[in-house]
Parts: sequence; structure tokens; C-alpha cells
Amino acid sequence: MATYKIEIDETFDVPRSRVFALFADHERFGKLLGAPVKRIRDSDQADPNGVGSIRKIGLGPIGLKETVITFEPDLLIEYTISSMSPIRNHLGRIRFEDVADDKTRVLYTISFDDIVPYTGKLVSSALDQGIRKGIRRVPRLA
Repeated sequence: MATYKIEIDETFDVPRSRVFALFADHERFGKLLGAPVKRIRDSDQADPNGVGSIRKIGLGPIGLKETVITFEPDLLIEYTISSMSPIRNHLGRIRFEDVADDKTRVLYTISFDDIVPYTGKLVSSALDQGIRKGIRRVPRLA
């Protein structure tokens, strides 16, 4: 079993509250990724996308469920895969920082272990490319 880590560090000319709102809203996050995403369970906190909320990524029976485990408005979102998956020990972490006037730095990391040897490299590559492509949409969507 191998461990993989994706690290993305981007800065946008968009205020942090708007960037955070984009990543925090499950459906809008799907538009960012270019994949169907639907919140299937609300958080019991003030924000329905907060801790304990679950989103499904994908169509029909094919897809992954992710559960939000940390939600600090305008600062941090962490989530983990909570359904059957070809990977384990998954942790997605999105940190938001002010860089300058109305500029936001997003530090997005994903770490996981593969279950089946060599599949982690494929999953890592697909995730990395998909997120990097999608994250370019932040200025337009935020």
C-alpha cells in the first residue's frame, strides 16, 4: 500500500469570503470540478454544508460520498471519503488565506493510500489534473 499526496497552491484576485463560499457549497463545488455533486445530507450546524454534511460526487449508483469533518468559515474545509472507494485514509484539506487586498490564496491538499497496488498513481493523476483544471474557474464562478 502506497501513500499519495496532491498539493495545489493558487492565488486569486477574489475576496476570501467569495472563494470560501464557492468551495463550501457542494453544488457550486461540483461546477468548479465539472462533475455532478449533490448534498445528500445537511449538517446539523448553521451552514447546511458544514461538519457532518455529505455530498455525492458522480451519477446514479456510480459515485463517491464525501463527509465534511472540519468547517471553519473563510478558513478551512476538511473532508474524507465515506463510501466504498478504491482508496483509503483519504483526507481533503482546503485552506484559505488573505494575501493582499481582495486576493485569496487557496492551499488544497489531498492525501490517501491505495488499496490495489499501482491504482493510486492513476487516481492521484486524475484528481490532480481535474482539480487543477477546475480551480482555474474560481475567478469566473466566485
